[in-house]
Amino acid sequence: MSEAVAAKQPWFELSDDELLNLRFCELGLTLEGTHLEACVAELYRELDARQLAVHPPCYLGDEWFSPDGVPAIAIPFYLAHPRLQSLEKKMMMEVEGGRHTEDTMRFLRHECGHAICHAFGLTERRDWKVAFGSASREYRDHYRYQPYSRNFVRHLENWYAQSHPEEDFAETFSVWLTPGLDWKSLYRDWPARRKLEFVERLMSELAGKPAVVAARKRPYDVRRLRSRLRTHYAERRKLFAEESPSFFDADLERIFVGKTAATNGMPASRFLRRQRFAIVDAVSFWTRERKFVVDRVLKQLITRCDELRLCVPGDEDRAKLETAAYLSALVSNYLFTGRLKRGP
Repeated sequence: MSEAVAAKQPWFELSDDELLNLRFCELGLTLEGTHLEACVAELYRELDARQLAVHPPCYLGDEWFSPDGVPAIAIPFYLAHPRLQSLEKKMMMEVEGGRHTEDTMRFLRHECGHAICHAFGLTERRDWKVAFGSASREYRDHYRYQPYSRNFVRHLENWYAQSHPEEDFAETFSVWLTPGLDWKSLYRDWPARRKLEFVERLMSELAGKPAVVAARKRPYDVRRLRSRLRTHYAERRKLFAEESPSFFDADLERIFVGKTAATNGMPASRFLRRQRFAIVDAVSFWTRERKFVVDRVLKQLITRCDELRLCVPGDEDRAKLETAAYLSALVSNYLFTGRLKRGP
């Protein structure tokens, strides 16, 4: 979308606070006329190249998803306008699928895998269950993954294929669908190659066939959503566990010192605020946890440092390193269990 077209939106120049008070349905968003329209067209060309007749309808929703049992794809609303991407970046510290066109296509292919699964009821097939497992397994926000496992393809971050059998299929389908990717060589010695070969056989069987299930519904279409953006982000930013204020005390007092013992007297909270973005970037990269989760936990540490009146010891580099290591341990435990864990 060009700057001139983007500026035509009546809310283009609103402050973040004013924008957050708007309802989804008041944004007047459509796919038409945005770069997303070209991305959807590219997805359909990729499906045509594989002789798949199903073109999942795409629409703007509140996040990336393919509605359960519906062969359609919801694309997050913020990708339809640069001003909304800016808001998403501020609220969540990242824009999923918004870095560049190929990033958007990675998410589109993944959700297309779900849509194809819904279109043909694939999870009920015995051979699908043998390849990927039972789709009735409970979905969890947290899952234990094996970073070096070769039983799963690698497509989206966080080793997402390991989270659930349906995600395993969607990720495998995405790799299979990606133009120019030589997956036969890339996954030559991996057990995951057998899943890719199964997908290739299955898609060959489905070539040219119409969907068994029609895409009549479009849940969470932003044109009909009356919830406010403020409520949407408040829900998304919730952490997975509530902790008492003193939860971090013993660990923070190992990293930092009281004012009387401090060499330069710099408050730990000020020090961490200065280092905030570098620490969040590093911890998010190595734990593969979303930046807003890492940032939220770090803000809790900063608040508690203020309350305890902790200061930075003489070695600032060591304090930064230990904070990042401690935060990585906390966030990793969130990723696996949904709860923080105290240090030894």
